[in-house]
Amino acid sequence: MENLRTVQDFIRWTASQLNLSDVFLGHGTDNPIDESKQLILATLGLSLFIPTEFYSANLTNDEKNQLFDVIQKRIKDRVPTPYLTNQAWFCGHSFYVDERVLIPRSPIGELINNHFEQIIFTEPKNILDLCTGSGCIGIACAYEFADAQVDITDISLEALDIAQTNIEMHEMDFQVTPILSDLFNDVPVKQYDLIVTNPPYVDSEDMSDLPDEFLYEPKLALEAGFDGLDLVKTILRDAIDYLTPEGVLVCEVGNSWISLQQQYPDVPFNWIEFKHGGLGVFAITREELVQYHDCFK
Repeated sequence: MENLRTVQDFIRWTASQLNLSDVFLGHGTDNPIDESKQLILATLGLSLFIPTEFYSANLTNDEKNQLFDVIQKRIKDRVPTPYLTNQAWFCGHSFYVDERVLIPRSPIGELINNHFEQIIFTEPKNILDLCTGSGCIGIACAYEFADAQVDITDISLEALDIAQTNIEMHEMDFQVTPILSDLFNDVPVKQYDLIVTNPPYVDSEDMSDLPDEFLYEPKLALEAGFDGLDLVKTILRDAIDYLTPEGVLVCEVGNSWISLQQQYPDVPFNWIEFKHGGLGVFAITREELVQYHDCFK
């Protein structure tokens, strides 16, 4: 360990240790080098975008001990990096996270970055982020649609505390409004041009097979019954009351997309193809929801 002196030394060594371990990568990174950078730099209080000369900087003994501690928690205890650093990245923005909320990783981020191209055709004035967790989807939408008002909801008061922290961190108090609500139950009577939701959708079989890292995340944000569709079915049934005539619902269901398609074979779910990975996200218009509403009762 005496040979580990610089920032670069620790990034390289940590990447090697990750390669030799059975850790799961999937909470914001997909390779050991990026995982190491996020863990090491954030722990040192450094940006991911520091000048290259910082990598050769020598570390103090206190810094080294701190790094050894978080590396052990990541590899031996399997704690996800964003919970160790209290930082996650989504749509190019940094968000505060801890074990009260799901770690941001939704492929919906690609849709936000692309301005929901070919999904919506006019600038939305009102957006709803249902089951918001950390608030990352709603806040990212607020960045992308600067003139829109964004409401974000969650059933968990603890999650909304985190979301409020992120609203304040991104100075979005006048654009993003948090609402405590079980799905639509306590959402004010209002119609939205766009509803975006990443609800719990993990089915009972997948819940039993999750990597250890996922066990640190709140079950409330993951599990959704035998087929993973307990909440999604309610959303499909009730969304028409909260969408404008030209409104669109964008919903992530992950691996449960197969079950959803099998149960509603006639419904025209527009399954999104992603360039940067991800599956199980559909878009459906209010008009289509009205047409097939009897299916969802």
